[in-house]
Amino acid sequence: MSATLSSPFSSALPSLPAVVTALRAAGCVFAEDEARLLVSAARTPADLTGMVGRRAAGLPLEHVVGWAEFYGLRIAVDTGVFVPRRRTEFLVRQAAALAHQTTAGRPVVVDLCCGSGALGAALLATAHGPVELYASDIDPSAVACARRNIGPGGTVLEGDLFDALPDGLRSRIDILLANVPYVPTEEVGLLPSEARDHEPLVALDGGADGLDVLRRVTAEASHWLAPGGHLLFETSEHQAPGAVTTVRADGLAPRVVTSEEWDATVVVAQLRGARLGSVALTPDPRGR
Repeated sequence: MSATLSSPFSSALPSLPAVVTALRAAGCVFAEDEARLLVSAARTPADLTGMVGRRAAGLPLEHVVGWAEFYGLRIAVDTGVFVPRRRTEFLVRQAAALAHQTTAGRPVVVDLCCGSGALGAALLATAHGPVELYASDIDPSAVACARRNIGPGGTVLEGDLFDALPDGLRSRIDILLANVPYVPTEEVGLLPSEARDHEPLVALDGGADGLDVLRRVTAEASHWLAPGGHLLFETSEHQAPGAVTTVRADGLAPRVVTSEEWDATVVVAQLRGARLGSVALTPDPRGR
């Protein structure tokens, strides 16, 4: 994208066509949709001019407006914080179905690598009953965001994976969400500029094969999961076989769930000792 607008706006609130033209000139593919959002979010002409300028310079739209739409919610996303992807809603659906059918009463849910806290906030919003929620991230900026998004409904902690969690959660977690980074190091440079230039590398880079962080999670997961508890994570289609092998090697029984509509691949792994598939997923009424 161009770092400057093709022409300055006047002191009056710029019209929608003028914003569309400026965004198109900067290379925004969805200029019309983005323009409508920016116009609705701006409070003053100067505010809108600044927002369009930041977007034209390549800042992610979500960072410009300060929020991302996820699972029907507005999730606060500060500059420099990983933007939740819409495809990850598919992961939340799998977790929500399991949480809804947990018979132990108040399910214990942990969201590792929580970023903005979007997954935890979405689960709280759709829970049929009380949920004991914990979320953690190594990035202080993400933790600050997550605390705003999750609010009093959960506990947000700062730290590296399980190191952030209280020992009292060992063998108690019913649902462990781990939306770990899974982009292979060599492919990070191929990501869109919005991601590689404006999102933290720690939220993107998954090591040589993209599975380094996942291996760290699966190596400890069995010590934290309750009997029959589930680990859920997103991966790419071509990484799924390697992820399944990793999960099995660390004592969990995996299955792969995919969605063509969401272009999403999710691994759902259950702690051995409980029958895999004993909790049936609730079908999404929209067929997703």
